[in-house]
Amino acid sequence: MYAVIKTGGKQYRVSEGDILKVEKLDVEDGASVEFDQVLMVSGDDEVRVGTPMLEGSRVQATVLRSGKADKVTVIKFKRRKNYKRTKGHRQPFTEVKITGISAG
Repeated sequence: MYAVIKTGGKQYRVSEGDILKVEKLDVEDGASVEFDQVLMVSGDDEVRVGTPMLEGSRVQATVLRSGKADKVTVIKFKRRKNYKRTKGHRQPFTEVKITGISAG
């Protein structure tokens, strides 16, 4: 069984036991979190697609850790003009483990 969930402006295909990094959630490590924006659920022989969300469907997950991703360096420059700017960015994330999918 798998589901397609929406969180942080992105969509993820998840099944039970998956570990994924999502946009930062405001929860503590070890806490339980529930995703209620479920777009699709596929079972053994049945596929349910929402318009756009499935009513009553939930995906449960446990927060493993929060952190920052690797640094991405952005460089802007103009040749022959003595202009160069360097900027770095580390995107915060939350790593979750999917513990259950309920189709509703």
